[in-house]
Amino acid sequence: MSAAKELLIAYQHVISELKLITGTAGIFEVSIDGELVFSKHACADRFPHPGELTEAFTKIAGLDVPRFGT
Repeated sequence: MSAAKELLIAYQHVISELKLITGTAGIFEVSIDGELVFSKHACADRFPHPGELTEAFTKIAGLDVPRFGT
């Protein structure tokens, strides 16, 4: 499962929009509620590390946001 999909499943109750914007040559960006959290253009040699998108989301939403269903 992709990191973006895991994030959306876990926090679907608080994320109003999650966009994966594709480009050419495998370049993409991930934005949460309009805030860019990962750019493969800026980090062209790698994909998001496990937990990297969740960590970015936590900074946006705050530490006290529970996962969906808990």
